[in-house]
Amino acid sequence: MNRAVFIDRDGTIAKDVPYCSRPEDFVLLPGAAEGIRLLKEKGFKVVLITNQSGIARGYFTEETLARIHEKMQQELAKCGACVDAVYYCPHHPEDNCDCRKPKPKLVLQAARDLDIDLSQSYVIGDSEMDVELAKQAGCAGAVRIGQQAGNHVGPPVTSFMEAVAVVLEMQDRVDS
Repeated sequence: MNRAVFIDRDGTIAKDVPYCSRPEDFVLLPGAAEGIRLLKEKGFKVVLITNQSGIARGYFTEETLARIHEKMQQELAKCGACVDAVYYCPHHPEDNCDCRKPKPKLVLQAARDLDIDLSQSYVIGDSEMDVELAKQAGCAGAVRIGQQAGNHVGPPVTSFMEAVAVVLEMQDRVDS
């Protein structure tokens, strides 16, 4: 089985543009591609899990979201990185669907699709919702950018690259 890091998109690896609805508005944050590449080099699958209620709100279509994620993969590839899969919830928060974070449906689906051992996997995000997702999915831990969260002990991390370092430290403790 594979181990994975499930990552949030907006505010975690990309600039948080409210309801990012055009590929030209999508911007990777500094260190995001390098962090993803490092996770891949360390043997992790990297899976994007994102809530995209802008689809339900009519701000953009699933086709537009696919173009945004295509641009993301192109930008990552420039640094030798890639995301193994993208899972998203297109629903409105009030729809009470099963796939909106922090509910674990998308992580559980990714685990089935990619043969992922959740007990050896982590979540990196920028909200308490991402930490709760890790708990509900049975992941080994979570790192919240900007806060101490999950089973991270120490000063708050301020970037994706710092969060990657924390995940690798947690995994080293498990492996030793």
